[in-house]
Order: sequence, then structure tokens, then C-alpha cells
Amino acid sequence: MNRYLKDKIFFWLFLAPALFSFLLVVIIPFFMGLYFSMTDWNAIAGIEANWVGLKNYQDMFNNVAFKYSFIRTFLFTLMSVVSINFVALFLAFLVTSELKFKGFFRAGFFLPNLIGGLVLGYIWQFIFKSVVPAIGGFLGFEAMENLLLLADPNLTLFGLIFAFTWQYAGYIMMIYVAALLNVPQELIEASEIDGANFFQRFMNITVPMIAQAFTITSFLTLVNSFKQYDIIVALTAGGPSTIYQDTVVNSTELLAVHIYNVAFKYNRMAEGQARAIIFFLVLSVVSIAQVYYNKRKEIEM
Repeated sequence: MNRYLKDKIFFWLFLAPALFSFLLVVIIPFFMGLYFSMTDWNAIAGIEANWVGLKNYQDMFNNVAFKYSFIRTFLFTLMSVVSINFVALFLAFLVTSELKFKGFFRAGFFLPNLIGGLVLGYIWQFIFKSVVPAIGGFLGFEAMENLLLLADPNLTLFGLIFAFTWQYAGYIMMIYVAALLNVPQELIEASEIDGANFFQRFMNITVPMIAQAFTITSFLTLVNSFKQYDIIVALTAGGPSTIYQDTVVNSTELLAVHIYNVAFKYNRMAEGQARAIIFFLVLSVVSIAQVYYNKRKEIEM
């Protein structure tokens, strides 16, 4: 047996457990889910699943709650991606500057990412309901004292974004820190000598040099915003209710929560699976398009 063939055999032998696990845990369940999404399956033992074709998909696109959840998810994702990346980049500049105790601040900003989503949600629920009104009363700010952030359907989404940004910005900050530390200081110093201000240095030197970091951070924040579940459950449980197209809907029931409720709360497993399939396809298309766009921008820069 020649060396090339021997290396190939060992390569596939070492790769086989991972491929088998991926097939067993991801590929097979996905196609099983695709099949069940075209039945009336409800996961109750003894009741057979009957084929219904595309009925679950037709009902889904005619469902007001699903359409509202879809719109709110896109809105939440857009604002979260902007908010997290803006805060993370600002913190990265802060902890890479001539600041005392930079290591302490890096650890402090990263720490919220280690808190579980459920725990974090309950923490911010207490802050929004008790701490913020108490501070408003102490300072004499009536608007802050009467701020019902988790009870107003028009404001609750901002509360979720605030809590999610607080948790995730520290993690994204570390990616930006690594990118900023790799920007050649010679270019920065040369631009300062030429009279370039901070904004000019940022747009013409820093942004092109950390373009790869933007691709990674945009992808991570996009995917995690779309899939957000635990913070929502702990902070608002999908509420409060509001009216959309003459139908009562939950203002913060984003897609992940909506799919869970349909499948497990209302025991409509096949409908929930159909919505999960669409969720997967939309998330795949959006994330691939984002990476493709950012990669092209990297080349242009």
C-alpha cells in the first residue's frame, strides 16, 4: 500500500465519527422534519401522521401571528446587529487605547456573555420593573419613574435589544480587539503626521484593515439575533399583547419563540416543523447573502 492511499484511509477513518454524528444528528432529522412538515403529525403515540402536502405551509403564510412574528424578528435582528456592533467597536477602541487597567475592563465587558440567557433575562426584568422606576423617582424624572418598558408593546422590543446588546457586545468586542491590534501602527502614525484626523484614519485605514472582522461579527450577530429565544422567554415570555391586522398577537414573540409555542404549547408539531423549515431557509439565505456582500466589500477595500 502506497503512502498516499494509506494517508487517505487514515484521513477518512478519523473523519468518520464526526461525519456519522453530523449525519445522525443534523442531516437525517432535517429530512425527517421536512417529511413531517407535510403531514398532520402531533407527536401523540398511537395516532398516525396523515399526508397533507403543502397545507401547513399555506396555513402558515395566511397566519397573522406568523407574519407579525416574521416582521418583528427582522426588525429586532436589524437593530440588534447595528447596536451590538456599534457598542462592541466602541468598547474595542476603548480597551485598545492608552487606558489604565485595560485588562480589567476587557474582562468586565466580556463577563455578561458568560451569564446564561434565562438568568440574564430575569436580571433585566428586575431592573426594568423595579430599579429604573426607583432611580427615576429618586432623581425626580417622572417619565423614567413611569416608564413601563416591558408593558408597552411599542417599547418592549427596545428592552430586549438593550439586554441582548449588554450580553453579547463584550464577546464581539474581543473579535474587534484582535483585529485592531493587527492594524499596523506605522500607517496610523504616518497618517497623523500627514494631518489626518480620527475620522479620516478610521474610514481610510482602520475600516479596510479590519474588514474581515466585520464579516465575522456581522454573521455572528445576525445569526444569534435571528435565533434569540432564552432572553425573550425570561424577560417578556413573548408579551405584551397588541393588535395587528385586527388580530391579537404577542409583540415580542419572535420566530424562535413562535415556532416553539406552536409546536409544544399548542401541540401542533407539523405546523411548527413547517415554520422551522422556512425559518431555516430564510436564515440560510440571509446569512449567506450577508457573508457574500461583506466578502465583496473586503476585496473592494
